[in-house]
Amino acid sequence: MTAVNEVAAGARALTVEMVDGIAVVTFDLPGEPVNKFTPGVLEEFGTLLDRADRDTSIRAMVLVSGKPDIFIAGADIDQFLTIHTARDAEAMSRDGQQRMDRLEKCRVPVLAAIHGACLGGGLEAVLACAYRIATDHPKTVLGAPEVMLGLIPGAGGTQRLPRTVGLRGALDMMLTGRNIRAKKALQMGLIDELVHPSILREVALDRARQLAEGKIKRTRARKSRGAAALVLEDTPLGRKVVFRQAREQTLKKTHGHYPAPLAVIDAVRAGYESRERGFAEEARLFGEMAVTDQARQLIFLFFATTALKKDRGVDVPVEPLPVDKLGVLGAGFMGSGIASVAAMQGTVVRLKDAEYSRVAKGLKAVHDVLRERLAKKQISRRQFEDQLSLVGGTIDYSGFQSVDLVVEAVFEDLALKHRVLEEAEAVIPGDAIYASNTSTIPIARIAEPSRRPEQVLGMHFFSPVHKMPLLEVIVTPRTAPVATATAVAYGKKLGKHVIVVNDGPGFYTTRTLAAYMNEAGYLLDEGVPIDALDRAMVEFGFPVGPITLMDEVGLDVGGKVGLVIHEAFGERLAPSESLARVLADGRTGRKGGKGFYRYDASGKKAGVDQSVYQLLPTGTNRVEVPVVEMQQRCTLAMVNEAVRCLEEGILRSPRDGDIGAVFGIGFPPFRGGPFRYTDAVGAANVVRQLEVYHGRFAPRFAPAPMLVEMARSGKRFYPEG
Repeated sequence: MTAVNEVAAGARALTVEMVDGIAVVTFDLPGEPVNKFTPGVLEEFGTLLDRADRDTSIRAMVLVSGKPDIFIAGADIDQFLTIHTARDAEAMSRDGQQRMDRLEKCRVPVLAAIHGACLGGGLEAVLACAYRIATDHPKTVLGAPEVMLGLIPGAGGTQRLPRTVGLRGALDMMLTGRNIRAKKALQMGLIDELVHPSILREVALDRARQLAEGKIKRTRARKSRGAAALVLEDTPLGRKVVFRQAREQTLKKTHGHYPAPLAVIDAVRAGYESRERGFAEEARLFGEMAVTDQARQLIFLFFATTALKKDRGVDVPVEPLPVDKLGVLGAGFMGSGIASVAAMQGTVVRLKDAEYSRVAKGLKAVHDVLRERLAKKQISRRQFEDQLSLVGGTIDYSGFQSVDLVVEAVFEDLALKHRVLEEAEAVIPGDAIYASNTSTIPIARIAEPSRRPEQVLGMHFFSPVHKMPLLEVIVTPRTAPVATATAVAYGKKLGKHVIVVNDGPGFYTTRTLAAYMNEAGYLLDEGVPIDALDRAMVEFGFPVGPITLMDEVGLDVGGKVGLVIHEAFGERLAPSESLARVLADGRTGRKGGKGFYRYDASGKKAGVDQSVYQLLPTGTNRVEVPVVEMQQRCTLAMVNEAVRCLEEGILRSPRDGDIGAVFGIGFPPFRGGPFRYTDAVGAANVVRQLEVYHGRFAPRFAPAPMLVEMARSGKRFYPEG
């Protein structure tokens, strides 16, 4: 065997190694953590295909990645910032289609040897290849996440994917954006072969030779998908049923706020009429989607979260400390959730509570979270056992002598938090960082009895911890930069979007959410039906309505939060009478089986509890308030409070405020966040609306001075464009 190393003409990202007539093409984009299709990379691929078409010494090509755990992440999202019209985006799509068509029709067969994530444009590229091999590895996933950016696959993905995995499988991938693990991809027919990472290159070369020799056909019969597929996918009537159901389910899930999933359905359906119509419709719809407001906001969130990953949370050069062992104080719902995500990332965890029964319950909760991942095939049996073994329980502080970080997750009671902090500091190492998972109490107050307040901060996780992507790190003027940097770095290791905020009652997320929930409570005080209010806010784009959220969080928890916020900010953030009355009746929400809604034995919501109306200020008398007014009052209360947080220095930037609201408290992603929303509506319009409601409900809607100044000067939170 002979091998010749060479660099493709003018290449920066692609290198070619010739092995007995097989061109092994390594994609390794310089200076970037991932491979992506930049304009320059696309030109390099074009040059390479030109060479393959004319160089008869090349018998086949194998495409591999030079990145550790990334195959191809997709298109270069920066390109979308240059799009100004639907025509520009349509032309971009047509160009992508032509490039993938050229790859598919290359004189020599091209084999994709996939290790790591293969997403978006990367998936579209491998669909155009003659053969696909993937590694049996947790990092190897395939997906079409374009809808997450408000887009659709635009380089032939809506056409090739259904013909590869079938109509229902393709729609599921494109409508959800979910990643498909390698084993599942093999079962679906998305890949042709699954191998151990250590033999990927060897097997790829062998299969490339077989392709070159005709022993493996470039066009192969699709895998059999059963009788249901014959009925639902291989007949016009069956496909009509599938498309109708997909559309109905999409509208039910998105409430019509996201046009991209519907565009996916239309593009796929067009492809079943003819290949030419399918590609044309994909390009047209891609063009339309690329310039929607939804896409612009979702792409903003992509860039914002990408930038946040590089933000260390401090402005001084300091290295974070390693966190190999974590102590968690409190084995309740939040404590066990924190222990779970820590174990998932290989951290040794010591979980403490005051009683064995609570510790046992916490360990059972950790087991259940990890077991769910096992059941969903997100981890192997070995990984499940290894992660579970990392978590140990105790009723004393044994094992805390060697922790690097302690997260306290006890009840929201200042005296209790003081006692726990003093106990812990007597045991833990002198350089260990102490974090409170409080949602309301200022960290400076929690740190009052501390021997080393510079190492005390807040790490506010969201429930359920293993599903919610945000972590709010709260710092005081005394918090040391190394403590902040360590908390931020560890939060990122846990897979969270981490925002750093300055100390204050309710910090950022709880304070802004309290304003939103309080206004919902006032609408109940006026006699608005519970389900009508929830429905209005879901239609606006929130994942659940505010009253449902109250029940989910726990009315007792909401009551405590309301008192803290009221004490700090006075009548402007006074809680409603409705919540106080329902609390006084002993209702706690879903966890107690009774709140504003009824719940069955399994905890599932079973409709409004009509008896609750007798507790409310207006009794059983209901009033109608326009849907727009309900939406404006609740949303503007949150937006106004978010701006106040920026104005007071609680927030470091509008970006952090938008990420915190979207990923922590459910602000509609397609609206970008409170600050992006204000820019979209216009500060002057927001102030006018606030002043109208302030005239009716003073002092709740007094406009933030920063907003008033922006309305006067015409300023924005973000540059235009």
